[in-house]
Amino acid sequence: MITIRNLYKRFKNLEVLKGLNIDIHEGETLVILGPSGGGKSVLLKHIIGITKPDSGFVDINGVNITDLTGPALLRAVKQMGMLFQGAALFDSMTIAENTGFYLTEHDDPETGKKISKEELAHRVDEALKMVGLDGTQDKMPNELSGGMRKRAGLARLIVYRPKILLYDEPTTGLDPITAQQINELIVETQKKLKATSIVVTHDISSALYVGDRLALLRNGQIAHIGEPNSFIKIEDPIIDFLRKSISQDPRNFR
Repeated sequence: MITIRNLYKRFKNLEVLKGLNIDIHEGETLVILGPSGGGKSVLLKHIIGITKPDSGFVDINGVNITDLTGPALLRAVKQMGMLFQGAALFDSMTIAENTGFYLTEHDDPETGKKISKEELAHRVDEALKMVGLDGTQDKMPNELSGGMRKRAGLARLIVYRPKILLYDEPTTGLDPITAQQINELIVETQKKLKATSIVVTHDISSALYVGDRLALLRNGQIAHIGEPNSFIKIEDPIIDFLRKSISQDPRNFR
């Protein structure tokens, strides 16, 4: 379980998080909705330890990571992985090298041991096949479309099998068909890895498709949280707008 309490974060004169509290249950997919610039990505960076709060704490499975740094922080978050909004691939590496990068630099989080080159190649091939990129191993990132780069970023997570997956606006900038493919991969990956997934987005269709619970981040706090059926019925101006923006429930396509 991930427990976040009284999280505050200010950047100069801008207060982004204002005493945020939330519990994220093991094995669920929690979607955090909210307007752009509302602090969703900042919250993700606190969860993975990239950003430190001004006050409050983030507890990951009984370990308070807020004050950890260096090797201690790395040990605490080694079972976590993040898909950044722009996929964050290394331009000078092939897709295979990008996919296997974590396991090239670190021990296997499951065993604590370095894996062989043969096992790494097998895992890379398996991960790329899972996201529909089989045969792209020798390509460079600039040879792939935006949607394919997103899928390559997801393969990089799958290859080392983290227990907690963080997704930063996974469907932003994608056409509807490609966005739906990413949604399906998020659901499939969560089931395959039996992971806890946290997705931040402003896309209500994506949220309803992938989420076990939905939360609305507004004014630096969690304003509402609930399962999709109850969440979408909440009387709130933002949720009302989101509800009216969809023509049909995307869960019908599952």
